[in-house]
Amino acid sequence: MSSQENHEIEMPTKYDPKAAESKWYPFWRDNGYFKAERNPDKKPFTIVIPPPNVTGNLHIGHALNNTLQDIMIRFKRMQGFDALWLPGMDHAGIATQARVEGKLREEGISRYDLGREEFVEKVWEWKEHYADVIRQQWTKMGLSLDYSRERFTLDEGLSRAVREVFVRLFEKGLIYRGKYIINWDPATRTALSDIEVEYKDVQGALYHLRYPLKDGSGFIEVATTRPETMLGDTAVAVHPEDERYKALVGKTVILPIVGREIPIVADDYVDREFGSGAVKITPAHDPNDFELGLRHNLAQILVMDESGKMNGNAGAYQGQDRFECRKNIVRDMQEQGILFKIEEHMHSVGHSERSGAVVEPYLSTQWFVKMGPLAEQAIADAKSKQGVSFVPDRFEKIYLHWIENVRDWCISRQLWWGHRIPAWYCDSCGEMTVSEDDVHQCSHCGSQDIKQDDDVLDTWFSSALWPFSTLGWPDETEDLKHFYPTDVLVTGYDIIYFWVARMIFTALEFTGKNPFKYVLITGLVRDAEGRKMSKSLGNGVDPMEVIEKYGADAMRYMLATGCTPGNDQRFRWERVEAARNFANKIWNASRFALMNMEGFTYEEIDISANLGIADKWILHRLNETIKETTRLLDNFEYGEVGRVLYNFVWDELCDWYIEAAKLPLYGEDEAAKKTTRSVLAYVLDQTMRLLHPFMPFITEDIWQHLPHKGGSVIVAEWPVYRSELVNEEAVQQMNLLIDIIRSVRNIRAEVNVPMSKKIELLIKASDDTVLSYLEGGKAYIERFCNPELLKMNTDLEAPDKAMSSVLTGAELYLPLAGLIDIEQEVARLEKEIETLNAEVERVQKKLANKGFVDKAPAHIVEVEKAKEKDYLDKQAKVRARIQELKG
Repeated sequence: MSSQENHEIEMPTKYDPKAAESKWYPFWRDNGYFKAERNPDKKPFTIVIPPPNVTGNLHIGHALNNTLQDIMIRFKRMQGFDALWLPGMDHAGIATQARVEGKLREEGISRYDLGREEFVEKVWEWKEHYADVIRQQWTKMGLSLDYSRERFTLDEGLSRAVREVFVRLFEKGLIYRGKYIINWDPATRTALSDIEVEYKDVQGALYHLRYPLKDGSGFIEVATTRPETMLGDTAVAVHPEDERYKALVGKTVILPIVGREIPIVADDYVDREFGSGAVKITPAHDPNDFELGLRHNLAQILVMDESGKMNGNAGAYQGQDRFECRKNIVRDMQEQGILFKIEEHMHSVGHSERSGAVVEPYLSTQWFVKMGPLAEQAIADAKSKQGVSFVPDRFEKIYLHWIENVRDWCISRQLWWGHRIPAWYCDSCGEMTVSEDDVHQCSHCGSQDIKQDDDVLDTWFSSALWPFSTLGWPDETEDLKHFYPTDVLVTGYDIIYFWVARMIFTALEFTGKNPFKYVLITGLVRDAEGRKMSKSLGNGVDPMEVIEKYGADAMRYMLATGCTPGNDQRFRWERVEAARNFANKIWNASRFALMNMEGFTYEEIDISANLGIADKWILHRLNETIKETTRLLDNFEYGEVGRVLYNFVWDELCDWYIEAAKLPLYGEDEAAKKTTRSVLAYVLDQTMRLLHPFMPFITEDIWQHLPHKGGSVIVAEWPVYRSELVNEEAVQQMNLLIDIIRSVRNIRAEVNVPMSKKIELLIKASDDTVLSYLEGGKAYIERFCNPELLKMNTDLEAPDKAMSSVLTGAELYLPLAGLIDIEQEVARLEKEIETLNAEVERVQKKLANKGFVDKAPAHIVEVEKAKEKDYLDKQAKVRARIQELKG
């Protein structure tokens, strides 16, 4: 595309985010800019999106997570990488099924009324609806996702990967089936893994019970927080070295209410200091009791069903809810003298992360993964620093602690929505067949009287394969060869255990490689008061509402630049408004520049000759901004990038250079006009590229108006540092001019002299170099200080009755006879002396600190010494001026 095809001078007076967003997203998508090329000559850069659950709309946390990924992918695409951002969604077993069941309940029906097949069809309808909603939200946020490679955890390819992993782990002895105590959610009627349980401190009670010895010689006292489970007790345990109970070990007690005879056993597990030192043992309803029961060959008696109601083993309490049973059994035991004391007891109670129900430890036949062997390589990598790098690195310790203490993972769920476990049971011979393909006859006896396991796999089982299954594994696809391992995973600290560790385990096991190089940990987006956003508080923020009010660019810029890795941030509407104002500032500056570029083409841009002070300065500052922005992006320091870009665009480009550019643009010198246009066009082009990953819509809109080469800023080359643009002298010169202009404006404001009123301005230069800077910048001083008389020299005498300012390299005097109160000026200078005194004291204290001088880098120490000299020089000059005024 030639430079003039898309170069439009006329820009609307106001930036319209809605118009830009509706125009440029289809333009990028339809032109294939989001699609990774799989180009063997390009270095790949890959991100797989943390797949959102198809349970509903995206929230503000998704907006932050997705924005950071889009910044990375746009940055790397512009740097020339073959950048793939692979989109997809998660079926989210329990969560999605619960939402659909809730919807059915509103219609007065249950999943059992529909049957498995029809219910699963209903869930697929739900999934299709919310998948469309999520794609629309991705579009609104401006995410440059490669939709041609979109995946879903229940699609055909990923389902095949899940089955292959299951079968291979099973054949290796790492997946097994057995009766174990698991976390049971009575509300959703399914097992939960350990990390799907949230522990909350709850005010409960400790119930002290007396179990009578069978020989009639007395009682043994036990304490419990769950008296309803005593119906399933199969022993009382004491510590083997507890002198109080040594004589009782081997005897039996009669279980109250039930009347069953149970033994007293000795086990090291018992804490002698807790309660009476004797504990009731209920192997079917407590994980520790379960292990103790295996050691002592105790019976396992379930007294509840899957819904949390008491079953046939509960006798008279059958059919009662577990908490109703607790009240009734407490009453009955009090009446019978079994329960003799109740005391308040604060204890930690597990709740289902999904339903909020109190989790019940429950004896059940489930499928498990042996995690220890899978964790070995990850542990070795983490300890040798050869594994995945966490940003910030403090999360590496948290990750390592967890994987070193990992427990077997219960992977079966009693649901209908998800990957059904690929195991078939034969009713003829009782054997089990595990297979990647559907089984129609028993592999042991040939019978067709077989049935597939009803359970599905934990949703995290398929998510654990996400970085490689999405690229075609188990097939050795071209995508897998080119784009795997991936580069960065962006995720919250709350799912390091759920997801990150499991992805690392499975990737090492099945690909021999870590799934990604870096894990960037984000914090939560909290409300303005620092509270976690939740439905119950009603303090959630809908990203679509933010975009509707302020535009996607403002939301993206605010979220990305308001965070530091691993830390939470607070959402404040005024910060979004500030980001919107920043976008408007960029628009207005660009519009001004383009109004002065009529007929100017890309080929005419020349920044090598006839440059003025301001031109050299802005090119130097742009160059430094490019270098710093690139460094910070490589280090994931988005908040700092925001600061650097904001300061450059708002303060230096808009407030200073564009104002300075008006001199040549409104003047008669055609060569100076052409140079200024060149610099403006070049600087704005480069600035739009730097801002593009953060604010894609407005930067594309402006870039298309500018003289440019290429089809879109999305594939324009990322700016690079150019050593020929370095000009420290121009920086010193321009900084001096800016200091002078600011000081004159401040003095005018102090004494209420408007900018329109002419003044006398005397500038005393400290040496000939400074004087040459002043002479070179005379036009700027005249334009921005509006002097009637301007004198500049190295030997100027300080006039009487003048306002003054001491700068680095110069002193300013504004004779303001009749407008100044000398006493007020002396008071002002004395305040300035106080400030300078404090600065001198601070820097001298620092330089007197041996620890600082010895340990700080030499250049840092030199900077502090230079500050000391500067402050002392200013101090002396201000003191001298005070004396002059007083004299």
